[in-house]
Amino acid sequence: MLRDYQPADADAIVRVALAAFAEFEQHYSDWPLFTANVAKMPQLAKAGEIIVAEDGGEIVGAVAYVGAQAPKPEFFDPAWPVIRMLVVDPCARGKGVGRQLTEECLRRAERDRSPVIALHTTQIMTVALPMYLRMGFAKVSDAPDILGVPYAVYVKALA
Repeated sequence: MLRDYQPADADAIVRVALAAFAEFEQHYSDWPLFTANVAKMPQLAKAGEIIVAEDGGEIVGAVAYVGAQAPKPEFFDPAWPVIRMLVVDPCARGKGVGRQLTEECLRRAERDRSPVIALHTTQIMTVALPMYLRMGFAKVSDAPDILGVPYAVYVKALA
């Protein structure tokens, strides 16, 4: 079940985000700094809409949808809505949670009448990146590395 974020969800989404990224620890040059930034995920609610996924009353995933013209990193076109921080608890993987969260972001971009939606990710995300490609996202540019990990910007045209 998907629903909008409530402030009381903050601790749960931070727990899910940290668990989701834990497998990538060896890739980042400063893991404590990276996890400190991941733990700021609830702050994305200030600039965008956080969507949470629940299973049996437990939060198992979350994503931020940041609309066009809202503050976002400078490597994104300011007119693009973007998908930020898609996270799924490792115990809930393989159930389509990530796809459902992404599809909800696509619906919100269509609601906002945006012709495109963007995100940034990295090759080390061996589940997320292929999912985005299957869903029609295409690489448009490189993005700045994050603590030694190369990232790129991907865009999907909307109907």
